[in-house]
Amino acid sequence: MFTYPNECVEWSILIVLYPFLSGLVDGAFVVAFLKKIFNVKSVEPVYRLSLLTALAFLIAVPLPLTMHLGHPERAFEILFTPHLSSVMSIFGFIYAWCLFVILLPAIYYDYRKDIVRWAEENKGLKGAIYRVLTFGYRDIGEKSVRIDEKIVYALILMGLPSACLLHGYVGFIFGSVKANVWWSTPLMPIMFILSSIVSGIALIIVVYVFAMKIKGKLVDVKALDTLATFLLVTYIIDVSIELLEIGHIMYMREEGFELVARLITRELFASFVVVQFILGALIPMVLILVGKKVGAKVPTYTIASILTLVGIFAMRWNVVIGGQMISKSLQGFLYYHPEIFGREGILTAVAIIAVPFVLLAILTNILPPWEEHA
Repeated sequence: MFTYPNECVEWSILIVLYPFLSGLVDGAFVVAFLKKIFNVKSVEPVYRLSLLTALAFLIAVPLPLTMHLGHPERAFEILFTPHLSSVMSIFGFIYAWCLFVILLPAIYYDYRKDIVRWAEENKGLKGAIYRVLTFGYRDIGEKSVRIDEKIVYALILMGLPSACLLHGYVGFIFGSVKANVWWSTPLMPIMFILSSIVSGIALIIVVYVFAMKIKGKLVDVKALDTLATFLLVTYIIDVSIELLEIGHIMYMREEGFELVARLITRELFASFVVVQFILGALIPMVLILVGKKVGAKVPTYTIASILTLVGIFAMRWNVVIGGQMISKSLQGFLYYHPEIFGREGILTAVAIIAVPFVLLAILTNILPPWEEHA
């Protein structure tokens, strides 16, 4: 193996986690888009849940990046001293736009009528929270509610392309690295966006099913069936484009294609072929088809969605870590073994993944998405 002596894998599991989390935001927003813009009524039971899920995960998105930095406080320099020719710098503005201009106002205006009612019905701390959230405006007349609906429609309409920019720029960064044969492709942003939609829909299915089980309520099978259909179709397109890209690399046989072949067949065989494509793509698609034909849709779709999330995480791993494994000498490979403890260890990654679920539990308690609040 011939590698330069100063080479190492700089981007750790936290950088793998970052595009995984941002992709979940993108996909969750797509579910809200289906209901509000395309008027897919069957997904209405998960409409508000998808908005709250997107918010919880969007808040958690910067955590892997700030933990990866040696000086996390310097992250604010992106906003205070912007470098407009840097894609990474532009991320700060896209993130702020999605959070403060799109998602928070969309959730507020969608819930405003209920918030006013809850402020009148509830006492104590919850009542105080709802009264603060009214911002002193309690008009819930027909005209005011219609204006709220138009605002929500406009925000969600702008939100989908905004969410795609938020996640697509990650693929843009990797695809722009011309010196890396594993990353350099104009299809990288498209693959990232499609896989994000897949993972987001899978997340909504898992969260919805488990939330209903915890609440002791019946799962809306029609909503689940619709989500599974969109998941299946999007996943087929996503996998097809990824396979097309690999086929193109092998057909063109440009410099470095031997490294890509070895990376797939040896170095990343377990995570790429076994986990990403077989366990995380082929089996979920088969399970969805079986669920539609045989029945037992709730457990089948749930298992398929969990495996899908595993597969998409493997895809992020294979892109981020796999690209760094190829030596700059193009003559050998580097290897990455994540530590368990430490600032960039596995336990840190698990803790970061837990954060949006804790946030979601809090949000759904304050702004219940599936029932009237008493």
